[in-house]
Amino acid sequence: MTSLKALVLEQTRKYHREQEPGDFVPGVTPILSSGAVLDEDDRAAFVEAALDMRIAAGISARRFESAFAAYYKLRKAHLVNSGSSANLLALTALTSPKLGEARLRPGDEVITVAAGFPTTVNPILQNGLVPVFVDVELGTYNTTAERVAEAISPRTRAIMIAHTLGNPFPVAEIADLATEHDLFLVEDNCDAVGSTYRGKLTGTFGDLTTVSFYPAHHITAGEGGCVLTGSLELARIVESLRDWGRDCWCEPGTDNTCLKRFDYQMGTLPAGYDHKYVYSHVGYNLKATDPQAALVLSQLRRLPEFIETRRRNFRRLSEGLADLPGLLLPQATPDSDPSWFGFPISVLPEAPFTRQQLVARLEERKIGTRRLFAGNLTRHPAYQDVPCRIVGDLTNSDFVTEHTFWIGVYPGITLEMADFVIDTIRTFVTGRH
Repeated sequence: MTSLKALVLEQTRKYHREQEPGDFVPGVTPILSSGAVLDEDDRAAFVEAALDMRIAAGISARRFESAFAAYYKLRKAHLVNSGSSANLLALTALTSPKLGEARLRPGDEVITVAAGFPTTVNPILQNGLVPVFVDVELGTYNTTAERVAEAISPRTRAIMIAHTLGNPFPVAEIADLATEHDLFLVEDNCDAVGSTYRGKLTGTFGDLTTVSFYPAHHITAGEGGCVLTGSLELARIVESLRDWGRDCWCEPGTDNTCLKRFDYQMGTLPAGYDHKYVYSHVGYNLKATDPQAALVLSQLRRLPEFIETRRRNFRRLSEGLADLPGLLLPQATPDSDPSWFGFPISVLPEAPFTRQQLVARLEERKIGTRRLFAGNLTRHPAYQDVPCRIVGDLTNSDFVTEHTFWIGVYPGITLEMADFVIDTIRTFVTGRH
């Protein structure tokens, strides 16, 4: 490292320290529902990548992919530009002709839940497949293996479900259903990095798993996401789809990794056509940049700390709000240990106040709130005319749409902040009874 570069990075760290927030002022300092928690090492890593002009995916991306795959004990991880892109790539990979008769085809059904985030469902529609919507349980806000089993039909070929707010769905049982019925399973693990089910990390039960590195999530690249799999065949398809659909697997800036660059005969192309420009999929360019990768690689070292702080904040809120009437507090799915993304609260219909009134009070005191994503997706304008199938009623998804919201547990929330949130809710609720 040159002396000038070292000086720039030293000053970068100094600048970061000067930006540290002041003391918490109740009712004045915002308590966000989510956000990135960045230290001087993160800022320095990002700036160093920029100083080196690593403007495309490069060494940091490869290091992160290797480290993140090792965290999950999976064969491959592919860094992408968002969690939404990760979901698109994961499901699109299952439509690849390289899977032969096992591939998903237009009109095939994919089971998912109605109460969630659109990017778990959109790839189903974008690939000409049919979403099959099932309901969720109140309290856990996840579906059940029984609901999924009831939804399986002769047209069903896959299951794609998210772990809601970091709370695992019963993924072992649903993975068993997938195996029994020869279905693919995609775990949307974007909210649940570090969650476990029966002692095993979520994201390791399915054929493919996805993660988001948006600032709201457990670790961040600013924008970014990842697709992971234990299957080298699926990993190769994901990589092709991410990288324009090309058949070549050379890293950017390298040539002839396979030592057969001008020896292939593919499609109806001339023999020896340059393999770097042969395309085996209709793909995209969904790569992340190396400064993003440098940032999330730096964040990865703090993942255990972040997970524990999220669990600590969740416990504090749970204990502080436990005896309040009119509220349904969150429940971990049996056999799970969530790495919580948020703290969902439902206002019961019999309460002498509404969700809107409680949310208004929280927002008035600078406590950020969010809805449980889309609520019942089938009620949104974008999904009114899409081909789909609904199994059973969506009573609980409708309940979530009307009565549920969540507040933050992310590591930027101190115990002092959590106690202020508890006091605000307790004062509001007890004052209405």
